[in-house]
Amino acid sequence: MLKKLFRKKSIQSVQALELDQEHHLKRTLSAFDLTCLGIGAIIGVGIFVVTGTAAARFAGPGIMISFVLSMVACVFAALCYAEFASILPVAGSAYNYSYATLGEIFAWIVGWDLVLEYVVGCICVSIGWSGYFVNVLKAMGINMPVWCSAAPGTVPGAIINLPAVLIILVLTGLLVLGIKQSARFTTLLVFIKIIAILVFLGVGFSHVNPANWTPLMPFGFKGIMTGAAIVFLAYIGFDAVSTAAEETKNPQRNLPIGIIASLLICTVLYITVAAVLTGLVPYTQLDNSAPVANALSSTGFKWSGALVSTGAIAGITSVLIVLLIGQPRIFFAMSRDGLVWPWWSKVHPKYKTPYRTQILCGLVVAFFAAFIDIGTAAELTNIGTLFAFTLVCGGIMVLRYTDPNLHRAFRAPFVPVVPLLGMITCIALMFSLPYLTWIRFGVWFVVGIAIYFLYSRKHSLLANNNSAISKNNSAFSNNKSVLADGNELPAGAIAE
Repeated sequence: MLKKLFRKKSIQSVQALELDQEHHLKRTLSAFDLTCLGIGAIIGVGIFVVTGTAAARFAGPGIMISFVLSMVACVFAALCYAEFASILPVAGSAYNYSYATLGEIFAWIVGWDLVLEYVVGCICVSIGWSGYFVNVLKAMGINMPVWCSAAPGTVPGAIINLPAVLIILVLTGLLVLGIKQSARFTTLLVFIKIIAILVFLGVGFSHVNPANWTPLMPFGFKGIMTGAAIVFLAYIGFDAVSTAAEETKNPQRNLPIGIIASLLICTVLYITVAAVLTGLVPYTQLDNSAPVANALSSTGFKWSGALVSTGAIAGITSVLIVLLIGQPRIFFAMSRDGLVWPWWSKVHPKYKTPYRTQILCGLVVAFFAAFIDIGTAAELTNIGTLFAFTLVCGGIMVLRYTDPNLHRAFRAPFVPVVPLLGMITCIALMFSLPYLTWIRFGVWFVVGIAIYFLYSRKHSLLANNNSAISKNNSAFSNNKSVLADGNELPAGAIAE
């Protein structure tokens, strides 16, 4: 019984997924596309919304230090992700990495955890998008009715956050049509938001009041750590890059470039924006849905505030696109392994996208975005992300021990020091999150374990290898194995 929980897929069986045409995605993305996708996901609600919230509630001007601490944890995790992505360039990200190194039960936990990361992350980001959208309309003299512009309980009279719902549905339709088209659109949005950030820095720098940086840590170092755990949401873009591995050209080269380049570029921008933002206005005035735009407007530059709001909408839209790309591909990979319903792993015959999971995720996110506040969503996203990063760092150490001679197009340096530091920093940030977040995470974890034992453990392809492995071996030369239900899998897809 215990042994079955830790059964693993072989590295070769995961790599062989590229041979399966029915359940394989089309490779179209370059290193530049991936870097833009990463920047698209990283620079968005984290810099335009969460920075202000974390500064006002937890870190004060020390939010600059919080970004550095989060960046350090991300660098360690990013190096581990880059090595895994170069070895296993298929959909599924940390889920597939864990399946090949730690075993099925850990793979399920990570996959279920990534649902929390991406779905709740999308909810959080769409709420931030709505705040800036309403702000831009107001600058144009258009006031949306309160009842349809915010979640219940956040503003008196609010019933539903309609802008958040509509943007999710529109982007879901775009992603069903193809990831290449979405990547091009994201690249355009990336350039728009970079321009907006440069405008903010250019205008805001000359109006910085150094007195606003005192005291630097009004809530102490504990507040800095909590702020780092909250703004960690701002960095999850490089994780989303790895979920597009199966749609990447020359993934062994392009994935590490996209992951590391996007992280480094965005870290510089984050720290600079945090310094200017907290220097423009006292940190106590930053707890609102559009802190960057409002800070500029308070200096008297109304036009620049409106421009930054427009750039923020573009930036947050690109984040939504990348996060909406990530979650369906996690479900797609889990379905392909039998851990969730096979219906979810079907690829659109024309667009070659996982359209069923894309539509399902879009509808779920849109529903919850209508009624949840951004603070709760951000905290849940971060704890899920940090937990997944911890397991990925651990997986690198396991794989270096179990398969030291495996070809690695990219190798994380200083193993085991780098993955150990990645695990330590991620766990430290997890324990810096509010107590209530841990309770919600615990409930989510228990529900996931229940689903695994009631459904996934019995339907896993690895669980049924006794009857299928002989067919798999006999058909190895044809690179296919036909199961009793008629689904086709690549040779080697079932291994103990």
